Amino acid sequence: MALTNYRDVSTSMSDVSAGFQFEFYCEKCGEASRSAFKPYRKGQITGWLSRFAFMFYDLNKASRATGAFAEAGAGEAKREALAEAMALAAPLYEKCTGCRKWVGRECWNSSAGTCRDCATRSAQDAPAAAAGATTAACPNCQTPSTGGRFCHECGFDMASTHKSCPACGITLPRQARFCTDCGHGF
Repeated sequence: MALTNYRDVSTSMSDVSAGFQFEFYCEKCGEASRSAFKPYRKGQITGWLSRFAFMFYDLNKASRATGAFAEAGAGEAKREALAEAMALAAPLYEKCTGCRKWVGRECWNSSAGTCRDCATRSAQDAPAAAAGATTAACPNCQTPSTGGRFCHECGFDMASTHKSCPACGITLPRQARFCTDCGHGF
């Protein structure tokens, strides 16, 4: 999976210091690391030609000619440099399955397989979910539920959030004790 947590900090493609460099960062804490600078020789040559042409030729014509020379192949060279930088940075970052962010080793909980925040959140939610599963009961017949969408005793839809009044047919929240239209009691 390709990393998406990077910024392009490459220098101009038609300068004597032309080259590619990328900054990778943790999407949780922001800690960043940069790839090694990879010089773009065609761009560096263009930079020197531009400086040389400035002294002897018309600047406008020279910059157009040298700029085209530098851009020819710059896209492919940049893709190669990015692929190389990603290959080196990939072992430093993990994608959290909980929050879908790329996190560095400092923010990663290897025992949980998620970032520290998601691991903490799931640890706090686990006891509450376990307690809720044992105390859930069907709102229709009060039979303790073992899970699932429908009650195993009366067939009540446990996932519904609303109910219909049997007298007039209006839809009401599940907690309603009386119909707001006809006054029917549940």
